[in-house]
This record gives sequence, C-alpha cells and structure tokens, in this order.
Amino acid sequence: MTTKENVILVANSVSTPLALKLAERLWMPFTEMERKQFADGERFHAFPESVAGKDLIILGSTPDDSSHQELIDLIAGGRYWNAASVNVIIPYLGYSTMERAKPGTFELPKGITRTRQIFRARPSFVAFVDLHSEAVLHAHAGEIRTRHVWSDDLVVEKIKKSGLTDYVLVSPDYGFSKRVARLASLLNCPHTAADKDRYDTDKTIVGQVSNVVKGKTVIICDDMIRTGGSIIQTAERCLEAGATEVVAHATHLVLAGDSIAKLKKGPISRVIGSDTYPGRGGDPFLDVYSIAPLLADMIEEHLCI
Repeated sequence: MTTKENVILVANSVSTPLALKLAERLWMPFTEMERKQFADGERFHAFPESVAGKDLIILGSTPDDSSHQELIDLIAGGRYWNAASVNVIIPYLGYSTMERAKPGTFELPKGITRTRQIFRARPSFVAFVDLHSEAVLHAHAGEIRTRHVWSDDLVVEKIKKSGLTDYVLVSPDYGFSKRVARLASLLNCPHTAADKDRYDTDKTIVGQVSNVVKGKTVIICDDMIRTGGSIIQTAERCLEAGATEVVAHATHLVLAGDSIAKLKKGPISRVIGSDTYPGRGGDPFLDVYSIAPLLADMIEEHLCI
C-alpha cells in the first residue's frame, strides 16, 4: 500500500502528452524532467525533485533509438537516486515485430535484445500494452515483475460508440485471429481472418477473405498499422467479397512514411486507434482515443493507491 503523495510520475520526451492525460486520470501531478542538450549532442537529464524513497512511475514509448535510450537513462537514474521502486509502463515497444531471428540470417532479434537492455537497467516492474509477441515478457532472468496489459475493454467501448452497425471483425492474418475472436465475443458479432503471406520485410500478399463479410461493415483489427500495405489489401479483398464499408482499427498507429496518404486514397473510410504511438492525432481520418484510463486503472491496482 502506498499513497499518491509518495508517487512521482515522469516520462521520456515523446510520451509527455500521454503522461499528462495519465496524471489527470490519476488526480496527481506530472513531473517534467529537466532536459538540456550540449553542443556536442550529449543530453542532460535531472529529476527536479528528490525521488529517494518514492515510487517512481516512468511512462516511455520507444518508437525510435533516442526514446529507447532516454527510457533506459530514466530507469538507471531512478535507481541511482534511490527510488523505493521503479515502475515502467511502455505503451508502444519499438522493434516488437523482431522477436525472432530466422536461422542462417544472423539478424539481430531486437525485440528481445532491446527489451533485455530495459530489464538490465533493473526496474522493479514493467508493463507493456498490446504486445505484438509475448516473447519479450520473458527476456529477463525472472527477478522483474512484468505485465501484459490488453486494451480489449477500451477497444470494445470505442467500437460500440463509433456509430458503426451490422459489422464483422476481420483479422488481416491467422496469427492475430485469437485476439479478434476475443473482441468479437465481447461485441457479440461474427469474425473471420484473411489469408496473408509475408515475402519481404515490409511486403505481404493477402489472398482471400471469407464471404461472411458480404453485406456487412468490416472492421479490420490488428495490433499495429506500420505501412498500411496489408490493411489496404485486406480491405480490397473484403470489398471484393461483398462488404459495404471497411474501417480499420489498430492499437498502435505507427503509420510510417506516406502510409496515411496511401490509406486515404484506398478503400478504408477511417482508421481508429489509440495514442500509444506518439504524435498521432489532429487528422480527421484518424479517430484516436486515449489509453490513459486503462493505464490509470493498472497503476492504481499495481501500487494499491
């Protein structure tokens, strides 16, 4: 049991907007780190107050190398200045699709190696949201508590309030179909999966979709939209199979490069997703909801506040 007065909430730079929403939901202040950059590119960080004996919460998505390193620095800093506990929440984990190395390629499975770097900074607890693969949860020696936070309840609430009716959920591949089946059971609607094959790093071929989509509004559900290629192909197959409208949903709206422009030109009427990936919003094509309520409930349960 702890009190909110004993909790300090900080974030890496890219996660500050989400951290402000989280602080509001928790009815507690957000503590902005002191940051400077020297002429040679080195970066200065300082806690603006003592964290000794406090339960430190660090919110940190890792969409790029700089954000990943800053998160590790904040964890190490919390340990250095004797925080009672260092509790890390990673809304979006970068490199999460690279959790395995193909035999003979000698590639680096950075989903695992990068998560190990986070664990080796010795946090007390690490929570992840809607992981691409749960393999990263086990990339430590067993001394760190981990938690995989599923956003199912938020997704269901968002879809119910979306104004969409007579819909069917579609997974863009069989690998994500269990999650889609779980969402469909909560929404009491039908579901199916597309037939997808990957033939290069960012290239896929979507073959066919069941005719269960005929005459229905389709909601394609995935954990992330990175380039939009497979989502667009899945949408095209759904329309060919008789769907009347196609909407996409993903927790993590990565939307790299010109993917938003490609999606707007394609068959998808809108994209629904959360704010786990920094900088998404402000575009009417993107219907973005906040993950903050889910994180607030998890923190209150974890720290018993």
